[in-house]
Amino acid sequence: MESKTEITVRHYECDAYGHVNNANYLNYLEHARSEFLKDIGMDYKSFVEAGFGVYVIKISITYKSPALPDDVLTVTTKPIKRRSASGTFFQQIRHGDRLVCEAEVTWASVGKDGKMTAIPAEWDTSGLNPE
Repeated sequence: MESKTEITVRHYECDAYGHVNNANYLNYLEHARSEFLKDIGMDYKSFVEAGFGVYVIKISITYKSPALPDDVLTVTTKPIKRRSASGTFFQQIRHGDRLVCEAEVTWASVGKDGKMTAIPAEWDTSGLNPE
């Protein structure tokens, strides 16, 4: 499963150099992962209400080219690794055909006790598995 999310760069997300500040890419990637969970049918709201969470435990971003105000970016998200209580997403941000950045984001499922735990069956969806 691969999900695509469009984001338009807002002027206030840019730094003194006139391009998107590197920290804002974390927000873009997070938003796209939330949209990915919706796209695969995971009821994340009820998952959190039941006391569970999916936490980012590692993120690695490689910046390739700048994004500028008003650019319409496409964020692609897909799972590339899966275990019972964790996994990794591969994400790319593009402006048209131009690669802006790519990231690997490792997540862990955390239970009510704050410890890593397998995602309960009612929220575990095949969309989290790599194809």
